[in-house]
Amino acid sequence: MAGCLVVATNSLRGMENCSVGLISPKADIINGVPMESQNPPAAFGKDMAASHDQRVAKPAPMREALHLFIRMVFGALPDNARMLCVGAGTGPELIYLAQAFPGWQYVAVDRSGAMLDVCRNRARENGVAERCTFHEGTFETLGEVEPFDAATSLLVSRFIFDTDARREFYAQIAQRLRPGGILVSADLATGASAPQYKSLYEVWERTMRYTGMPVLSIDRIGDKKSVLAPQAVRTIIASAGFEEPVQFFQALLIHACYAKRLGV
Repeated sequence: MAGCLVVATNSLRGMENCSVGLISPKADIINGVPMESQNPPAAFGKDMAASHDQRVAKPAPMREALHLFIRMVFGALPDNARMLCVGAGTGPELIYLAQAFPGWQYVAVDRSGAMLDVCRNRARENGVAERCTFHEGTFETLGEVEPFDAATSLLVSRFIFDTDARREFYAQIAQRLRPGGILVSADLATGASAPQYKSLYEVWERTMRYTGMPVLSIDRIGDKKSVLAPQAVRTIIASAGFEEPVQFFQALLIHACYAKRLGV
């Protein structure tokens, strides 16, 4: 059966929040992802999971627009595709795409069991749970899987500060895709030194305050090694086993692109 890998996150659900940690643990790095705060499963515990969707309702139109265009990007995939959601969180993109593509099978992966429980319950409520499998863990604990048709990674890789680790993150996705399989990746990206990006940041800041999300200063965003220029992110993706990525969506500082896995 054909397959589809969706590397989903708590991204556009939480803008600055994400259940991450998808590579190998080492020292003070959580599964290859240096974190500024607490362990992601602790950060995304039961209390946060229970109230998560309510707290991120205001930016929903931005998320819904991205979901629509992801659907269009994936529109030519086989009718029997399988979708793997890594960092699935509470599952809005999983639910949306499961309803859009009723012949697909889905695997939702997240390090936070609490978030995954909400995702599982939402899948049941929306009548798609019978086509979904839920795995609490990482790429490694998922084990061997059949090659997939497509993948999404939504605001995940910006939590990976080291460039080599970020490249490895995308390479892990590529390894699970069939040749020609499609990756959709969305991340915060900014050229903070350019005047137009400073102007755009002011709009972003107003948006974050309106939605009740945490606001980072433009200097802090610029200092973060993981918040790169859009082309820099696309270069990392291309170096991880993909064709040159194509940007298809932008909402303020959020940029999304798609790329096909190399190979025949």
